[in-house]
Amino acid sequence: MDLDAEELYAPGGSKLTYPGETLTSTQEFMRGHGTYVDGEQVIASVAGAIERVNKLVTVRPVRTRYNPEVGDLVVGRVTEVQPRRWKVDANSRQDAALMLASVNLPGGVQRRKLESDELQMRTFFEEGDLLVAEVQALMGDGSMSLHTRSLRYGKLRNGQLVTVPPILVRRLKSHFITLPCDVDLILGLNGYIWVNKHVAASQQVGEEGFDAEAVYSNQNDVIDEITRASISRVCNIIRVLAAHYVPLTDVLILEAYQLSLTHAPTVSDMLRPEFGDILVGVWMGVSLSFDNQSKYHCRLRPSDHCENGM
Repeated sequence: MDLDAEELYAPGGSKLTYPGETLTSTQEFMRGHGTYVDGEQVIASVAGAIERVNKLVTVRPVRTRYNPEVGDLVVGRVTEVQPRRWKVDANSRQDAALMLASVNLPGGVQRRKLESDELQMRTFFEEGDLLVAEVQALMGDGSMSLHTRSLRYGKLRNGQLVTVPPILVRRLKSHFITLPCDVDLILGLNGYIWVNKHVAASQQVGEEGFDAEAVYSNQNDVIDEITRASISRVCNIIRVLAAHYVPLTDVLILEAYQLSLTHAPTVSDMLRPEFGDILVGVWMGVSLSFDNQSKYHCRLRPSDHCENGM
């Protein structure tokens, strides 16, 4: 396949390639990550999506570790407590570092961290804790440094973790999403997504502007059955979309949730392959219908097709 710039690199276009496929010639483009040069041809070295920036051609792998950038919102799990820092698994090639100086102290006091604070590090975060943080800096060895100096960052409770390929999480204006079913979403750009019970902003902030007891608490709140079912429904939606390699956005997740209430009355119904076809059909703009025999049908134009990806 010799790529044509106007046809294959049009705005909004997305082409997939496989290892060994000829992409274009070196006379028109320059090789980037995921490609190599053989003679005068640029050839793909991995399977993934073809991307172009001006004259630079790259291939972004479908399955890969998270490649961090400064300012990214990530969800991670504490793996180790070290002197003046925590090691965090953020689905990257190396564990991230969360420095003691990069977290809020109980009470919201702004001061230098003392030896007494270092002795109490496990009261803030300990092994196995989940947290949401922001990428503060990138190190020379490729690792990243995190910080939680915000009221929206910190330890995660009252929810469930869903893991998807990082390539599926799109960059949004805000990665903190509240659904109408009283469920909050945190879309980590590293592929870790946190789904939890909705907490009003007034409940997150104490009298002094920082509720330390809630931020560093290990105790989950009481969650009723309706909220538990809503959390499970949203988690299943994300799993189904990820299984079909559908990019995740706030708008798509909301549409999928509303659709699931009609076509999947119970949470277990969402695990049927037919429900996945419905969601993919909506994403592709395919008109689908549901008959009285509980079977899904596709009404397609002659040039369209419908595939079962489950």
